Amino acid sequence: MLFAFSVAPTVSDSPDGSVSDAVAAAVRVVRESGLPNETTAMFTTIEGEWDEVMPVIKAACDAVAAHSPRVSLVLKADLRPGYDGQLSAKVERVEERLKGGSTD
Repeated sequence: MLFAFSVAPTVSDSPDGSVSDAVAAAVRVVRESGLPNETTAMFTTIEGEWDEVMPVIKAACDAVAAHSPRVSLVLKADLRPGYDGQLSAKVERVEERLKGGSTD
């Protein structure tokens, strides 16, 4: 299963208003989890089962809460039990079609 989430402080503790320190703390939690993950400009996607992923997302929120008294979380999930490696496989299927490959 894939879980894409964005977590950020609603109030920045940085003098320039940046939230990058808080976001970096959350991403560090995800990377240290050992679960497959990918971070883009707006979301971090993590792959695993419910019981593996949800504590990591909670810990990421807790890491951001250390920077701000209020935290925003956006979560989207692709719940397809029994499928592994979809973090890259889904993108690879789209890239194949863009190259003119099969549309099946």
